[in-house]
Amino acid sequence: MIVETAPELFERLDFIENPFYENIITDLVENQYCIVDDFFYAEEVEMLRNSLKSKFEEAQFKKAAIGNKTNEVVAKSIRGDFILWLNEAEAGKAENLFFNKINSLVAYLNKTCFLGILTKEFHYALYPEGTFYQRHLDTFQNDGRRKLSMVCYLNEEDWKPENGGELVIYSEENGVEVSKAIYPMPGRVVIFESQVLEHEVKPVKTARLSITGWLKTR
Repeated sequence: MIVETAPELFERLDFIENPFYENIITDLVENQYCIVDDFFYAEEVEMLRNSLKSKFEEAQFKKAAIGNKTNEVVAKSIRGDFILWLNEAEAGKAENLFFNKINSLVAYLNKTCFLGILTKEFHYALYPEGTFYQRHLDTFQNDGRRKLSMVCYLNEEDWKPENGGELVIYSEENGVEVSKAIYPMPGRVVIFESQVLEHEVKPVKTARLSITGWLKTR
């Protein structure tokens, strides 16, 4: 759970408030998820999209699996995307740009919310036409380190409902389940609590490109 800190704590810190990040924190506190449009600029999205496409054409991607490394299983009936894990230590220009922005956000979250995020893992994801990811939770029975999930969309144009592939997040209000459909607009980032909110990717009718990952505690 995201917990805000008392204002007096900041008097003892070398702290400069960032309104952009503060809006993210407010949404996470109030809703357990946030939608951030234009987290990446059009030029940055293009760089990342071109890098994803190039690596996919070079056959560097693999079929995504479910579970973690101790019980990983490829299940086409559950998810249909192809992925390529990103290694920050070996990142190219586009990926360095991505990690610099993510690291800035992580540093702010740790300083203001004391989340204790120590590691992260991200991968490129490509959903071909007709694929999907069934409803699930981003945590494992044998590994609960994932704190926040992030999806960064890299599509080439504004997404329309007929393109499919929307992310649906399920939450609860006053004891009643509610759902929120989020379309993968270019540059948009969605952040949500990994251990709390179930979600799914609806069937894709146009290839859907993104970077997906997790901010993790010890």
